[in-house]
Amino acid sequence: MEWQVPTAADTAAAAVDIVRGLTPARTATVLALHGDLGAGKTTFVQALAHALGVGEPVTSPTFVIRKDYTLSGAWDLLVHIDAYRLDEPTELERLGFSELLSLPRTLICIEWAERVADILPPTTNHLSFTILSDQRIISLYHAEN
Repeated sequence: MEWQVPTAADTAAAAVDIVRGLTPARTATVLALHGDLGAGKTTFVQALAHALGVGEPVTSPTFVIRKDYTLSGAWDLLVHIDAYRLDEPTELERLGFSELLSLPRTLICIEWAERVADILPPTTNHLSFTILSDQRIISLYHAEN
């Protein structure tokens, strides 16, 4: 599935579409976000958080690595992870990643997910953020595809 997102409003609409297509499960749902710096990964998570009812400002957790947002409704928890500063996937394990994966009704968004690809579950949903001249594109795919 693919969305053309030339504006932040279009990114927000894509985030709403994507979250509507996800069903909370007995374990966490993972969205792995891939794309160059400035491609729209953080803007997407901000829009997704807003769509899920997060009222506080959502910023990239570049220096703290992980930020959690309590939700009400279909999802209980949104976890925003920025793996850019991690040197190896085991660093994410030290932040309780395995425990997070076992939490029901939890949505985990990981920016720079390629840095921790070895520990992502096979059910991970991947989002690619691409800039082509003046166009931005979000593509959703699964690891087995």
